[in-house]
Amino acid sequence: MAKAVKQAPTCSKQAPTCSMCGKPVDPAYKPFCSKRCANLDLHRWLKGSYVIAGQTEAEEAEEPLAERDASQDDS
Repeated sequence: MAKAVKQAPTCSKQAPTCSMCGKPVDPAYKPFCSKRCANLDLHRWLKGSYVIAGQTEAEEAEEPLAERDASQDDS
């Protein structure tokens, strides 16, 4: 009777992929695969396609100056 051979567990960690196109990441352009994908991402930021949530300029203008100055001193 033959013994059952246990196989070593396999690593489920996958290689990182480019956030723009899904190709494998190039360490020189991490987290992208190429300069082209890095530039496409930069263009989207500069164009305003990506937005970080926060107060609008109108909401900031309504905030009293004393409160605004105090919150800036804390940081």
